[in-house]
Amino acid sequence: MTITSLIWTVVKIAVMVGFVFNVAGLLTWYDRRGGAMMQDRIGPNRASIKIFGFELRIAGLLHTAADGVKFFTKEDFMPPKADKLLFSLAPMLAMIPVLVLLAVIPFGDTISTDLLWKHICFKDGGGGPAMLPVNGACQAGYTMSTVFPAAQRFGISMGSQPVDLVVTSLNVGVLFVFAMAGQGIVGAAIAGWSSDNKFSLMGALRAASQMVSYEVTMGLTLIGAMMVYGSLRLDDMVRWQGDNAWGIFVQPLAFFLFFAAAIAESKRIPFDLPEAESELVSGYFTEYSGMKFGMFYFAEYMEVVTSSMLLVTIFLGGWQLPFLHRDGLHIAFGDTVLLATRLPHIWVLIFGVVAFFGKTLFLCWIQAFIRWSLPRFRYDQLMKLGWTVLLPASLANIFATGIVWLALQRGGDNAASFMKVAGDVTQGIVALAITALLIWIVVGLLRTRLLREQIVGSSAKFASAAGGTKTSPMQA
Repeated sequence: MTITSLIWTVVKIAVMVGFVFNVAGLLTWYDRRGGAMMQDRIGPNRASIKIFGFELRIAGLLHTAADGVKFFTKEDFMPPKADKLLFSLAPMLAMIPVLVLLAVIPFGDTISTDLLWKHICFKDGGGGPAMLPVNGACQAGYTMSTVFPAAQRFGISMGSQPVDLVVTSLNVGVLFVFAMAGQGIVGAAIAGWSSDNKFSLMGALRAASQMVSYEVTMGLTLIGAMMVYGSLRLDDMVRWQGDNAWGIFVQPLAFFLFFAAAIAESKRIPFDLPEAESELVSGYFTEYSGMKFGMFYFAEYMEVVTSSMLLVTIFLGGWQLPFLHRDGLHIAFGDTVLLATRLPHIWVLIFGVVAFFGKTLFLCWIQAFIRWSLPRFRYDQLMKLGWTVLLPASLANIFATGIVWLALQRGGDNAASFMKVAGDVTQGIVALAITALLIWIVVGLLRTRLLREQIVGSSAKFASAAGGTKTSPMQA
């Protein structure tokens, strides 16, 4: 490994890990703030700092920082009869697999480093041919300028070593994802068993059975996607979606099944049975405190981010944007080209990276919205949903995908041209949806809301207005 490739690897790791940690921290804040807004509560607003007499609360963001300080400084308690080795190992086993998953998730297209920018010598006054500088300088009568060239649509420039915007590109990317995701079961099971607590053990049993059950659905939902994409590599899946249609259009049922199973894997409402406070105190990490509890707590939010990344990669086009290809913007429906313009390679890369992380943030928000919208299942309902609804639906999706795929292959050129037009139409639908969403957000931010004062009386006044209350025998 050269020094340059080592630097690029460090940068890619820093980008992915930094994004996951920061978004997970923001999700802990949004769970409080967003939940308070949805339930008409005040939410976090007590933590503050004073600067030159001004008190800053920053919309409750300081509560997240205070929690981090508390985790590091709180007493690290361990039950007297706990297995000390396994008790200490369990939080690491819960967090490490989530971080390892980031290694195979691509967050951008391949960089052709020689096309990021170039120095070109132009003749003074124009009219002459452009020349490349010699030894970093232009000859007399020429002025050096920096240009940003465009890339070719297919293939990559071999002028320099290409850089894949993924920590490590594996031929078995999807299989690696499931291999690592399955290790989270071990951390939860060990945490419950080693705590010497009946509530923790019950939570561990629930967590293990729930995660195993829904991982079966997650694996089967991706069979149809792998049949369509023809590859196990996540970056190849993204490129297929950019050239054809996003996965949510070619595998709509698989998207919703995978989404539901991913929420169940993160063990959040409505699937938070392993840590149901009303039944099991805190479930499998009841006996944990300090930073060990913080690792379990933070790992769940990190799972939300990584599951959103996988959904974006497999079903929502990854870094792809509608009609934006490697060489520029091409708006076309079938053979009818409406607009074609080349864009600098560096711009296309930036747009792709921003699109990937933007889609991820949107799905994280959706998961947080669901967390405060749905009630918790009973445990029998949870298992029944996984084995009698999601699992048969995933098997039916595989069967239907196989039939449709074989029919399209036998349809010949007519079927291929029809699917090409249909794919372009889906790209147009996505472009319109993104535009409408952005306009809605901008209008919502700029709109001045009218605050109306509403006086709410006490419960006694409401009862009196309704005709009074019945008097109990003890008050008679």
